[in-house]
Formats: sequence, structure tokens, C-alpha cells
Amino acid sequence: MVAQSYCFDFGPEGEPAKGCIKITDKSVYTPDIGYGFASTEHVTAKARDVGQGIERDFCIPYNSVFLVDVPDGCYRVSLIGGDPMLPTAMTIRAAKRQIVLHNRTTVPGQFVREMFSVYVRGGQLRLEFSGNAPRINALEIVPVPNALKLFIAGDSTAADQENFPYAGWGQMLGMYLKHDVVVANHAASGRSSKSFIDEGRLDAIKAEMRKDDFLFIQFGHNDEKNDPDRNTEPYSTYQQYLMQYIEAARSVGAHPVLLTSVQRRYFNEDGTLQDTHGDYLPAMRQLAAEQGVPLIDMAEKTKALYEALGPERSKSLFVIGERGEFVTHPDGVVDNTHFQDIGAIKIAGLVAEGIRELNLWPLTMFLR
Repeated sequence: MVAQSYCFDFGPEGEPAKGCIKITDKSVYTPDIGYGFASTEHVTAKARDVGQGIERDFCIPYNSVFLVDVPDGCYRVSLIGGDPMLPTAMTIRAAKRQIVLHNRTTVPGQFVREMFSVYVRGGQLRLEFSGNAPRINALEIVPVPNALKLFIAGDSTAADQENFPYAGWGQMLGMYLKHDVVVANHAASGRSSKSFIDEGRLDAIKAEMRKDDFLFIQFGHNDEKNDPDRNTEPYSTYQQYLMQYIEAARSVGAHPVLLTSVQRRYFNEDGTLQDTHGDYLPAMRQLAAEQGVPLIDMAEKTKALYEALGPERSKSLFVIGERGEFVTHPDGVVDNTHFQDIGAIKIAGLVAEGIRELNLWPLTMFLR
């Protein structure tokens, strides 16, 4: 399959805008067609008596998913959304629950053009619509094979989490970056700096990484585990494995960036945070200094955030819920390591803050 551009005009039956494909509330995806809504059960289409062109009509994709079969790669998506008569509110997730548009609102008669980049794996671009009043008037998808890519190698705290309410900061980072940057999140749950390499995951990144791309590297949580497949020693094997990521980036002219592990939420009686990472944090800091690699100290940033919030308010960042609060955990859940959406968004904001503080050019230029 050859990458091509698509233009979709959403609304009731009728003539589409020039060069576009008409999508209605009956446009169900099939493999033969290659695009459409995964289900139209909650999709409606509307045409107003006011307005003109693509702004006059639209689809309302309430809790619905739009699919387009495309070759693996990087794509720039442009979306027009609004309603001539009513306010709107919409969130869009791409791929594995990556938030690319968060609670975007409009007033009656206002139309917004939003642009974001999507990293497609598995041969299908997936856009999941939610929010109290979603509207989509038009959608354009353009391949951008030479886009600047930000690769992430890491563990579950950064990974694209598919299972609600879990979320990793990597799947939220795109909210802080303009459409000029594609976030290629290869982080995976349960991986250490060692097991990520042993499973060929760094090789997969190397096969795609190009000059001037960025490789963000965050490991430590699972390097600490007493498990021969994952365990490393801070000042020997941990640093040695981290060097393989640094060398992989430098070998193609890309930019490695080290990130210390985010902290777990364990407090001392005096309200200060316990450090559960031990020598892995200073070992990464030492390596960064010796190798001249930029370091975003996420351990320090998350420590400051959790302590500012305190033991109670910091719970809102994590997968911590009472009985019945999360449908996926009817008996309640207490997880002081992994984030829910709001936590992952906050942590991604700290990563963006680190990019700005280090002036990581040209990423700094593309921060929202």
C-alpha cells in the first residue's frame, strides 16, 4: 500500500467538497473501502440552515472511532470542527489512547482548524472522539515521511496504556508539541534498560531513527527488580545499557536525552517523599554529565510536584480509586506507581518544561 493523502467531508448525504470523500452517519468501515466509522451506532449527521460549505454540515461522532487504512509511518492530520448554532466540546485520541486534542471547545458559529501528527503502526490510523459535544466538519490526512520524530524508549510510566484508567506520560506528550513533531512512543510496560534491548525494541527504533530526530530514554523502575531478565546494577550494567541507547542515537546523527525515573508516591510522616530508586538516579546523572547528554531530571520534578500536592491531593494523579470509582476495578485500587489521564498529562507537562529549560533545539521551537 502506497501512502496517499485523504480529504473527508463530514455531514448528511450530498455532494462533498471538491477533492474530498463524503462521510455520513452511515459510513461504516470495511476492509474493502478502507475508511469509515468503526460503528455508526452513536454517530449522527446534521446540516444547519445557516453557514455555507463544509461549515454548514457535520457529523456528531459521540464516543465513536473513525478508521483509515494507511501504510505505517508519520501523518499530519488537519481537522475542522464547529457548529453554526451550538457550542462544542471535543477530545480526540489517536492510536493507543494518545490524546492529540484535549477538551477543545467552540462557541456557536466558531470553527477551529486543529493540526496534529500521528505515528501509525499496524496499518491503520485510528481517531477516537469523545467529549460532551463533538463535531467534525472535515478531515485531511497527509503523509509526512520526513517529519521530525521524538522517539521514547522507556517503561510503563511512559508507555501508551490501552487499559483505562491507566495512562503513560508518553501518550500525552503530543498535547504539548505542535504538529511539526511526531511522537513515536516505543515505551513498553515492564521493560528495563536491559530487557528493552534484548527484545529488539531498540533495534526497531534504530531502523526508523534519522538525523536530527530525538531519542528520550527513561529506565529504572524495572532495572531495580530482582529478575535476571531485567535487573541491572546502577554503576555498571545499568550505565552500560544506557550507553547503547546513546550510541544508537549518535550513530545516525540523532539526539539522545536521558530522563531519570519518575518517583513513586510514597510519603514520609513529615510529608516529604521517599526515594525508592536508590543509586539508579545518581548513576544516570553521572552518565549524562560524563557523556555530555542532556538530562531531564524527572525524579526531582515529580518529587517537587507530589510534595506540593501532599499525600491526599497527589492521589488524583495515580490509579487510586475507591470501591466502584473505576468500572475496571469495582473493588477499588491503590497503585502508587502508575498514572491516570490527569496524572500523565501533568507529567508530560513536566517533560515539556524540561525541553524548554534545556533549550533542546528545535524541539523548543515546536512547544505549544
